[in-house]
Amino acid sequence: MKQLLAAIALLIAAQATQTAQAAITVTDDDGNAVTLQKPALRIISMAPHVTELLFAAGGGDRIVGAVSYSDYPEAAKQIPRIGDNRQIDMERVIAMKPDLIVVWLHGSSERQIETLRGLGIPMFHSEPKKLDDIADSLVRLGQLMGTENVAQPAAADLRQKLAALTTQYANRPKVRMFYQVWDKPLYTLNGGHIVSDAMRLCGGDNIFAGMKVTAPVVSVEGVLQEDPEAIFGTSEKNYGGVNLWRQYTTMKAVRGNNLFTLDGNLLNRAGPRMIAGTAALCEKLELARQHRKGQ
Repeated sequence: MKQLLAAIALLIAAQATQTAQAAITVTDDDGNAVTLQKPALRIISMAPHVTELLFAAGGGDRIVGAVSYSDYPEAAKQIPRIGDNRQIDMERVIAMKPDLIVVWLHGSSERQIETLRGLGIPMFHSEPKKLDDIADSLVRLGQLMGTENVAQPAAADLRQKLAALTTQYANRPKVRMFYQVWDKPLYTLNGGHIVSDAMRLCGGDNIFAGMKVTAPVVSVEGVLQEDPEAIFGTSEKNYGGVNLWRQYTTMKAVRGNNLFTLDGNLLNRAGPRMIAGTAALCEKLELARQHRKGQ
């Protein structure tokens, strides 16, 4: 009898250990612990950059719903839509029975997020602030999905590319720059946004880094007063792009022929492709430095 009781006790202890080991806990970008009892198999992505991160971490086939503009990689275009960054179809989300929702609070409806949170659906808040955070996000999402064998090498590759860029552009002369996200209305990004981290790596000095709002609306007069040496626009969501500045012939950026256009999908999304976007930004800033010699 004693042997039987001992065997049962060992079995119960082993099961308890297995249960404890099965639980997965990571910390999200808001500092909250996210715990799953088993790897996530049904995931909803609440931002385009999140969709890219999930695919890169090996979980693209686990995304059952995504928001508009989740268009990379190509397979992402086939994922059912649950709304956009600011408004989602709550009934459809609930019907999908997700075991994990990855949210982007900067763009998502806080009211809807709180409603979903109240239903007990685990949530991971994704808001990378630095370029280094992108690789970290891959690792943590890989842990939540049990796809570390894909996520870990992908993160290592990103870190290697980022380290190479950091070394290549270390101590380059500063270039005061204006980053134009949109031109109607004209708005930019402050120093706390991850794009400003890319600027700093490349030796760019964001003229509106000190503004309190993450994505402030600015005036043409304000940009003229700052007189940046280079102006960058993105190829998405622009009407005239950087061409609107050509009429201001006394601007340093115009005189130096430093009006550049970048692929906004690469630089405005905090996903794996942002490292390539940063490389493109660095190349243009280096071109602006070369233009100094011709003046």
